[in-house]
Amino acid sequence: MFRTRIKICGLTRPQDVRAAVDSGADAIGFVFYPPSPRAVSIEQAAELVALLPPFVVSVGLFVNPAPGEVEAVLARVPLQLLQFHGDESESDCARHGRAWIKAARMRPGVDLLEFAASYPRASGILVDAFVDGYGGGGRTFDWTLIPAGFKRPLVLSGGLDADNVGDAVRRIRPWAVDVSSGVESAKGIKDADMIAAFIAGVRHADG
Repeated sequence: MFRTRIKICGLTRPQDVRAAVDSGADAIGFVFYPPSPRAVSIEQAAELVALLPPFVVSVGLFVNPAPGEVEAVLARVPLQLLQFHGDESESDCARHGRAWIKAARMRPGVDLLEFAASYPRASGILVDAFVDGYGGGGRTFDWTLIPAGFKRPLVLSGGLDADNVGDAVRRIRPWAVDVSSGVESAKGIKDADMIAAFIAGVRHADG
């Protein structure tokens, strides 16, 4: 049986990290983008990553990082995967000595196959809704924009929650799903029951 991987993103508190781990999350995301209400400092991130047990992946999210920014984080925070959500090039993403994924901001006219071909060294492609600024804004997008038979590992994001993630998994069969606002009681504040319900929805859809 295929098991959809689950990433809970934008965690800012120790209790939220523990809740995500206890519910069975495969990866935990930390936002290093200061304009985001879910942004964490290097010091916060180091403390939160230290709570992760073996085989739960630590992911750092960046948006058009300044020169040296990613290196400064990696010097203190043992991230295992980098996630880029801005206008970074392939070489920008690949220069840091970590596995990485690249986000595509989906809207009509975006050719996901062409986009993915521009990032051949990416471990996977994350698809999110296009909004002004960066990040999906908690919105879904038209999943039919994802071409049938997309061959790269696909991470589905954008407006997912416990109510729609089962349908998303059954229709798209992504490698992984990524949720942030869909398991929050307030921006940056996760809800343990919502996390558990989200993960249960994925597992039920996996069959």
